[in-house]
Amino acid sequence: MPSQSAPVISLQAPKDVSLSEINSELSKIWQSYNAGGDGQGFTTATRASTFSLIVYEPAETQHLLTALGYYSGPIDGINGPRMQAALHAAQQIYQLPTTPYATPDLLAKLRQALVDKQQISQDLPIPQQFAADSSAGVADMIASQNPCRVIALCPEPGADEGVTAQVSAYCPVQKQSRSTLICCEYITLRGTEAALERVATLVRSLTIGGLPKFVWWKTSPNENRALFDKLAAFASTVVIDSSQFLEAKSELLTLSTLMAQGINLADLNWRRLAAWQELTAEAFDPPERRSALVEVDRVTLDYEKGNPAQALMFLGWLASRLQWQPTHLVAEGGDYDILRVTLTSPNQRTIEAELAAIPVASAGEVMGDLIDLKLASTNLNADCCTVLCSETGGCMRMEASGGAQACRVQQVTPLVDQKAETLLSQQLQRWGRDALYAESLAVTADILTLAMP
Repeated sequence: MPSQSAPVISLQAPKDVSLSEINSELSKIWQSYNAGGDGQGFTTATRASTFSLIVYEPAETQHLLTALGYYSGPIDGINGPRMQAALHAAQQIYQLPTTPYATPDLLAKLRQALVDKQQISQDLPIPQQFAADSSAGVADMIASQNPCRVIALCPEPGADEGVTAQVSAYCPVQKQSRSTLICCEYITLRGTEAALERVATLVRSLTIGGLPKFVWWKTSPNENRALFDKLAAFASTVVIDSSQFLEAKSELLTLSTLMAQGINLADLNWRRLAAWQELTAEAFDPPERRSALVEVDRVTLDYEKGNPAQALMFLGWLASRLQWQPTHLVAEGGDYDILRVTLTSPNQRTIEAELAAIPVASAGEVMGDLIDLKLASTNLNADCCTVLCSETGGCMRMEASGGAQACRVQQVTPLVDQKAETLLSQQLQRWGRDALYAESLAVTADILTLAMP
């Protein structure tokens, strides 16, 4: 995903409308444009016609930046280049460190500025290098290939005063088609959790009939469950990111239950494991190693401390491929928050797996990223020892543990961009059920269920 994208034309900046006027106001945008054009040589504009994306956005950052004038685009819950420009501008104004996400210090200052009705961006101009409209958001990048309708649901604290709505339309300019605009429509709905739940039927009516409907649920599926269930009931796919889970073990169990109920889930964090899965499988492609795969009975997984979701899902994937059945789980805790899992192979061999949370001085952009893994055997004559290491973490702990077996060691090259927004744009091209994810998640749930009282 390039950091600098095509320039953007606004057919309609965010406009306040009543709930009953949403569709008519969207139609007026296109009628007005097609009647008068934009004055820049564009003759036609294509409106949303491929899918609808519903974004549940519990974070308040984008709303605060909009209210204070830093961010001028639609509130879509997407932390793309345009949102980053606005965020960096606010950080510079408040002389705070530049980070990809709003820190508690910045949020506190923005909240206070909003309470005091201070329009900081008018008094202190945003530096040119942070001009908010200089690059498109991720949704605009999606629109360049598939014009879509984005419906953002933004829960707000306070008294329940109903739901407010805004509509807008933005179009990235494509070099290969200078006479046509391909655009995204945006609908932003704000209100309390209870108010948003009441309009779930309206949300469904605002999606494009007969086309796929994606829900990007940007928090735990256990939060605001009533609204989640209503949206999931009509969604083609519900997209989540387990790297954001605060209670990953219980929330992975919830995901497995939802999958068993027939809800089609896509976990962006699962996609981050692709390189690890591919290299693990590749290590046993040679016939002589493939035959030794049944000898693997020791598994060690290290991950960045903070979220065990990736490690648990990888073990679930490995066990599902090798038909290992989990039989016992012990949480040892300690500095590495050790989890020990016992599994049984089809030939009744006992497998011992260790999952360790490694404290790191500087966490990466994804909480709980895998650091390294080792597959080995108590049969010292078996040619199955395999070690995989991340580019950043290396294999220090695996190499320090030694062992009498010679191991095949490989370095894992992660995805070029692991940001949720980038993975989302890729996920929107996949509408079907991921059977491998479903099978792996079921085994992960079996492992976690062993810890239930």
